[in-house]
Amino acid sequence: MSENFEKMMEDFTSRYADICVNNNSIDGKLFEEFGVKRGLRDKNGRGVLSGITNISLIKASETVDGKLVPCDGQLFYRGYNIYDLTNGFLKDRRFGFEETAYLLLFGNLPIQQELDEFTAILAKNRRLPTNFVRDVIMKAPSKDIMNSLTKSILTLASYDDKVSDLTLDNVLAQSLMLISVFPMLAVYGYHAYNHYERDESFYIHRPSDELSAAENILRMLRPDKSYTDLEAKVLDLALVLHMEHGGGNNSTFTTRVVTSAGSDTYSVIAAALSSLKGPKHGGANIKVVEMMKDITENVGDVTDEDEVRAYLKKILHREAFDRRGLIYGMGHAVYSISDPRAVVFKSFVEKLANEKHHKKEFALYSMIERIAPQVIGEECAIYKGVSANVDFYSGFVYNMLGIPTELFTPIFAMARIVGWSAHRMEELINVDKIIRPAYQSIIHPKIYESIKDRSTPKINTQAEEQLKISMKEK
Repeated sequence: MSENFEKMMEDFTSRYADICVNNNSIDGKLFEEFGVKRGLRDKNGRGVLSGITNISLIKASETVDGKLVPCDGQLFYRGYNIYDLTNGFLKDRRFGFEETAYLLLFGNLPIQQELDEFTAILAKNRRLPTNFVRDVIMKAPSKDIMNSLTKSILTLASYDDKVSDLTLDNVLAQSLMLISVFPMLAVYGYHAYNHYERDESFYIHRPSDELSAAENILRMLRPDKSYTDLEAKVLDLALVLHMEHGGGNNSTFTTRVVTSAGSDTYSVIAAALSSLKGPKHGGANIKVVEMMKDITENVGDVTDEDEVRAYLKKILHREAFDRRGLIYGMGHAVYSISDPRAVVFKSFVEKLANEKHHKKEFALYSMIERIAPQVIGEECAIYKGVSANVDFYSGFVYNMLGIPTELFTPIFAMARIVGWSAHRMEELINVDKIIRPAYQSIIHPKIYESIKDRSTPKINTQAEEQLKISMKEK
């Protein structure tokens, strides 16, 4: 691309971006006037009801004396409390990903024979088409592994003779295959980027049929394929906690919307991936890690609570870090008092920090988890309580596991594809109607003029009056 063309594009987009802003800005008061819920959430943060699900339940408030009041957060998978589920497989010293995936997909906990069969199916599905790594993953590697992952998913569709078959057994087969190969696509995509863009060594380790999903992720990622039992168990727990979170989260809602259009499984999952990668959704833990690094570098004594508190206030006042006024990892769209995923995760984060000799870092995380809600309450007008969410600790865990930042969000995707698949099947079984919400138009009808006569657009007053009458009648 020539230098002249780049300059021309820069000038053009700069000027026309301003025009876009001028012609697309909407008065915020109109949202309230027309009863439109911005972000599909009301003033109290409750989501607009858009569907029914039997897959999971998030509880963050309860009715007391006729009033809705915040409570400790609870998360249920198919009716089972997340505390009971995780305590169950952890007490038995088992891995939980496969068992929990079975539960979300099929609606009940498996007996041993069912779990063995399901685990074997996942293991045998950990195969990619011949030369797929060479022809797809190694071509045009990108630092953005989520984009590489999306490219690979869409390309896999061309290897499927039944790509558009929406019968449930075929959709289930496609879902099981994608659940199985997600770790391979993401980890191999990272290795290709690390080799071609960073000039590092290139190695591809095949997954083992005898290992769990978490063990295989670490095996494929590390040069020597080695890992400790605690490392694998903590990563397994992270996968379980990220696997599903209600139908209203952005990527799951995207799954439902694209499914409702009659699209194929590969396109649906690619759309969900595109939603998840945003920093307001699956990419939030990266911002936590970056923020904590910034705090460590700019606070003289990170064990001094007053110093840390003062710097958090600077972050809130847009005077520090990325100047967006956010303490990342604090607060959630639903939870107020506590995020149960963060509560479950924290004790294992501490164990891993002790094993990895990161006690000081864990102490800083614990301090900020405790004082950040106080600082936010003192400095900001908030409508509900604030607590640490699961993203607050997950990035710290991935760092301790030696997982590169580029794979933080893809690991989230490796877990959440189970929930997406469950919601896709639920949508196909029950609804069979395209999701098409309404938008309130506030356009002004204009009079068309020949190009030689154009200057400022002329409002068609007669048509506008007719439009206003029509809107009132609605």
